[in-house]
Amino acid sequence: MNPYDVLGVDKDASDAEIKKAYRKLSKKYHPDINKEPGADEKFKEVNDAYDVLKDPQKRQRYDQFGTTDDNAGAGGFGGFDQSFGGSGFEDIFSSFFGGGSSRQADPTAPRQGNDLQYRMNLTFEEAVFGKETTISYNRQEECATCHGSGAKPGTSPITCRKCHGSGRIQVDRQTPFGKMRTTETCDVCNGTGKEIEEKCPTCGGDGHTIDRHSVKVKVPAGIEDGQQIRLEGQGESGINHGPYGDLYIVFEVAKSKDFTRRGSTIYSDKSISFPQAALGDEIKVKTVYGDVKLKVPSGTQTGTTFKLKEKGSPKLNGTGIGDHLVTIHIVTPKKLTDEQKSALRDFAKAGGDKITEQDSGNFFDRMKDAFK
Repeated sequence: MNPYDVLGVDKDASDAEIKKAYRKLSKKYHPDINKEPGADEKFKEVNDAYDVLKDPQKRQRYDQFGTTDDNAGAGGFGGFDQSFGGSGFEDIFSSFFGGGSSRQADPTAPRQGNDLQYRMNLTFEEAVFGKETTISYNRQEECATCHGSGAKPGTSPITCRKCHGSGRIQVDRQTPFGKMRTTETCDVCNGTGKEIEEKCPTCGGDGHTIDRHSVKVKVPAGIEDGQQIRLEGQGESGINHGPYGDLYIVFEVAKSKDFTRRGSTIYSDKSISFPQAALGDEIKVKTVYGDVKLKVPSGTQTGTTFKLKEKGSPKLNGTGIGDHLVTIHIVTPKKLTDEQKSALRDFAKAGGDKITEQDSGNFFDRMKDAFK
């Protein structure tokens, strides 16, 4: 798998371009949206490709070796062109002796911050109807004192005097193959390309602080367990004044003792007596909108399902409301009075049924009946 081809980006694509391509394709092939055959496999392939390219180390390893396998290139020297993807000898030996690729992005360029994930618990009804709430969480934010520079107010970072702002330095090393020059992260500025002579007293020169952040969330009606929404710019602060990352809210919906749900359809069960089923009746059925009346026709059999139109869940990101399906169950009484038994015997006789009655009571019940 070539992750660049999967996401449709060039090898020199920026992090922002890669992320934009990933979001577009992951939305296109998401199993909850795309029901076409093979969409789930394509979705997995897109995620695998993004997993490689969003990680600077994995991306560098792929660019050098054509794979992200940690053991890449360990099979001998005969396969340099194939195993290392045609990289130059400088890059190859840099990877063996502590350096990295000399092709390094500008360390002073703005980079988007990390995405965050928040898990929100919802009741069954909250998931059906949605709600608005405010959540709070810790995130990395741009330091309010130095505005992300890391320098004490009134001062500014200077260009690193060792790497001259590149974030990388050339180092000569003695190797079994002779003296080799490798490219490494600058040990003075740690790859930032800048030196801070007087550090900010609030963030200690980091440019960022960990703060409590609050944001209003509108939970869409019809959300389901395991689904998520994205809040743009509510993740962590970027590098070098880059944009904030995003916040992904994953929903966990509690089960209901009265209902189950699949998509926009809600299901429930309702128990009625034999006379109600035989003669018909008008009963009350509990729904998420309150009790509604349902006419049960005479002769209804146990297991019969009735539809309560538009008493289900609103359709997520769509129009209309689903239905509520209620299944009828006829309950057989475990104990009968003498009057009820007599009536049932008359009913059986009228229908021509010959019944050999079976007493389900225990010994003590039978003794009690005998004394009566």
